[in-house]
Amino acid sequence: MSEIAARSGDTVSVHYVGKFPGGKVFDTSMKSEAVKAGIFSPARDYRPLQVKLGARQVIQGFEEALLGMKVNETKEVVIPPEKAYGKTGRHPMVGKTLQFRLLVTSVKR
Repeated sequence: MSEIAARSGDTVSVHYVGKFPGGKVFDTSMKSEAVKAGIFSPARDYRPLQVKLGARQVIQGFEEALLGMKVNETKEVVIPPEKAYGKTGRHPMVGKTLQFRLLVTSVKR
């Protein structure tokens, strides 16, 4: 297994836990974390999120955090509204600072 660092164009598989400042979990790709946070849904398939870097599939701060990460690397990031859902608009997460714990499970070139 190579120690390649994720770069634009790569597809990264990542487990994540998303929290608001203060610790309330709003989303996660891990079943155990969802159960612990009281947000488990039996209808959901809990597995790593696949993100093609550079394709703008996720919020800017999330994508930027993944750049340079390697397989099995964990990172905690705080994403300000400007790099999340913005300061204005209709999205329920507008104006919110988000915290994520990321764990990269694979990087594909």
